[in-house]
Amino acid sequence: MTTKMRREIAEQPAALRDTLDSLLPQVDEVRAVGAQARQLLFIARGTSDNAAVYGRYLVESHAGRLSALAAPSIATTYKRRLDLDGVLAVAISQSGRTEEIVETLAWAKDCGARTVGVTNGGADSPLAQAADVALCTVAGEEEAVPATKTYTTQLAALAVLALGLGADVDVAELRRVPEAVEKLIAAPGDLDALVEGLVDKPGVVVSGRGLAFSTALETALKLKEACYLHAMGLSYADLLHGPIAVVDADTPALLVASENSPTLSGTVALAERVVAAGAAAYTIGGGEALARAGTAALNGPDLPEWVAPMGLIVPGQLLTEALARRLGIDPDAPRGLNKVTQTD
Repeated sequence: MTTKMRREIAEQPAALRDTLDSLLPQVDEVRAVGAQARQLLFIARGTSDNAAVYGRYLVESHAGRLSALAAPSIATTYKRRLDLDGVLAVAISQSGRTEEIVETLAWAKDCGARTVGVTNGGADSPLAQAADVALCTVAGEEEAVPATKTYTTQLAALAVLALGLGADVDVAELRRVPEAVEKLIAAPGDLDALVEGLVDKPGVVVSGRGLAFSTALETALKLKEACYLHAMGLSYADLLHGPIAVVDADTPALLVASENSPTLSGTVALAERVVAAGAAAYTIGGGEALARAGTAALNGPDLPEWVAPMGLIVPGQLLTEALARRLGIDPDAPRGLNKVTQTD
């Protein structure tokens, strides 16, 4: 039986193409709204928060703008007014209807920020209506509770945002993403080995650094929500500051890197350390260097680092869906979760 999650994973190349076709013409709008912004404030929760981590690293590393992740409770619970003059607030929500995110974006505007909304909810969603510029992704309806195509199209929207903010990148590289994702879906690597390696494990440490950090966080979230694993998503720099003590024969590591990233050598060294300690080091991306250092490997995309996270997450999605089925869990409807989560 094909799950909804697996079907929606397969829809990502088309969703990415449609989203890029729709949003690239808005680069000038983004340029205008962000022209005076000294820094960015990303507002999100859950999977969208992991997308925001990508946005932060991308904007800082390629557009030279200081960025931060918001604490929505400052707006919604503490109701504290801040001086956000010179700030571009970017709210991200798949549905565009999460009240906390809409309220926080409105708060940011009231505090002096210019605003952008990223949503798959359409131009009539509350988030799009609240924003100065709405970047509406074109993923189509997503029925499985674990987000897949809405996440990768959010990353595409944030890449368009970076272009509008003057990122030193080539838009032609962004256009290559759908084809690279298509190839990964067709040939993800040694998926069976990773499924069997995790099927009897209570937890896993998922780690990456830099632009791949967002992928580590999102992969860990997927394994938590759909496979009920105690999955810990960490930068490998933070992992080495203590949590690596939990990696052992019962708690493997899943390490993520882009093949052309300056963080690759550190990720390879971490894989070698994990294996030398007698634990499994499963890998996503990083080319032959990382695959050789680990226990079993999933492929990464043939893409430059700045767009690689749109491909790096795909093997993690496929692993989550396959492992959930192997565990007898319905990945389309994990226990205790709804498609739209409201928080205060």
